Amino acid sequence: MIQVLFVLFTLFSAPIAMAEDTAAMAARLGAIPADGAELNQFLWKKRPVIVFADSESDPRFVEQMRLLAEDPAGLLARDVVVVVDTVPQNRTALRQALRPRGFSLVIIGKDGASKIRKPLPWSVREIGRAIDKMPIRQQEIREGSGG
Repeated sequence: MIQVLFVLFTLFSAPIAMAEDTAAMAARLGAIPADGAELNQFLWKKRPVIVFADSESDPRFVEQMRLLAEDPAGLLARDVVVVVDTVPQNRTALRQALRPRGFSLVIIGKDGASKIRKPLPWSVREIGRAIDKMPIRQQEIREGSGG
């Protein structure tokens, strides 16, 4: 009986712990909320990596935040700013412009154009490889600038 209660407690308390963990990870990453964020504020300065989900409890969102939090230096080296949008009913400017459905990872270039969209979480290594192939990033590498 005690084992059954422990299992039930663990199952029902996990979503609460996950939501707290994602908030802590987002804070550690310096992630900014999508409400009030516009792409033009990052133009030629940062590469927004936008993480959309319908809820902070979405397992893909939780996994994505965990993956990003594992290597914040890899993001910093590429001038990445993480933007999070987990409230679809807010209809933020980013949500209206990019029209995600459920979970979506969107990588925006410094030129403000949407470069990559993924329906599943990506590691910082995968994000970094994709960014490193972009022409502006290639120029930064050659010049020794940018991150």
